Amino acid sequence: MKLAIIHDQLTCRGGGEQVALAFHKAFPNAPIYTLAYDSEATYPEFKDCNIKTSWFQKISNKEKIVKAFFFPLGLIAAHQLDVTDHDIVLISTTNCAKYVKIHENALVICYAHNPFRLAWYPHEYEQYKQATGIKRWIFDIVISVLQNIDKKSLQKVDFLATNSSIVKERLRSIYNNYRREIKVISPPVNLANFSTSKHKEDYFLVVSRLESYKRVDLVIDTFNQTGLPLVIVGKGVLRDRLKKQAAKNIIFKSDLSKERLEEIYNRARALIFPQLEDYGITPLEANASGIPVIAFGEGGVLDTQIFLRDDIKCSTAIFFREQTISSLSEAITIFEAVEQEFDSIFIRKNAEKFSEGSFINQIQNFIKQKNSF
Repeated sequence: MKLAIIHDQLTCRGGGEQVALAFHKAFPNAPIYTLAYDSEATYPEFKDCNIKTSWFQKISNKEKIVKAFFFPLGLIAAHQLDVTDHDIVLISTTNCAKYVKIHENALVICYAHNPFRLAWYPHEYEQYKQATGIKRWIFDIVISVLQNIDKKSLQKVDFLATNSSIVKERLRSIYNNYRREIKVISPPVNLANFSTSKHKEDYFLVVSRLESYKRVDLVIDTFNQTGLPLVIVGKGVLRDRLKKQAAKNIIFKSDLSKERLEEIYNRARALIFPQLEDYGITPLEANASGIPVIAFGEGGVLDTQIFLRDDIKCSTAIFFREQTISSLSEAITIFEAVEQEFDSIFIRKNAEKFSEGSFINQIQNFIKQKNSF
């Protein structure tokens, strides 16, 4: 049986790309099909994979260009990516991976990180929120087209899996014609890439793509007021704007080696996680580094983090309830009062429940089970 792995585009480092890597480790002989591949912008482990790109690669493999021309060129390229000579298709997607050409008799398993955000949650994008008049009208037409394409593409999928209970409910709501069970399989954290350290430095940490819905702007506004040291690791379309917004106590970093990222994690006081995230791998990376998380208390963190209650030593996170400066500031103040009571060993053990090995076993067993139908 020939198996193919499909991922939207390999143009950045994020949780979806880590899942695609784990798929590769589960099925190391399977080729990975993708819209575009930037070997310098995504995880270096992909260099050892058999990557097959669409013709969009000839236009550009840069994340900004892929996003700028996703409609219509990216859509067209995704639809023309041909995997019809494979018997099993394993898809990792938030947008276009399930649009590829698939043989009608192939077993198709789709791991959906979230419903297509641009199609179903356009209000989370600054470009849409600021559009007025004819520009907004055009946006709405594009979104309607994307929704129709997205729903139609689900007809190819035999079995659907996802990363958390909140995304499972979103998928059920949007794809209300999908009648089968949606399997929740928690994404992996690569424990080998992270370690604990007794040597701490006086900074808080954000690790994120720099896009509007990630709410890094909220963290910057908060730390501009508090004056506390903050390190932001990541790239994205808002990088230049956010750097201008940030005061001198805030440092930006990107393109870090695995070793340098490990060090920045394990020497931080805590990770700040301000967004409503579908799952969120960085809180678990922080836990794997033995550091707690200060997180907006909605979404995927409810599945992965142990909220601070009575026993701090058996907690991994402090939640704030509103995405406001005052709410985040209050959570930071609470953290500073109890910081020394967090147990780095307990925090690390929490991450171990979400190991890469566990994820790989679950995916392999899921495919084995469904292939026997």
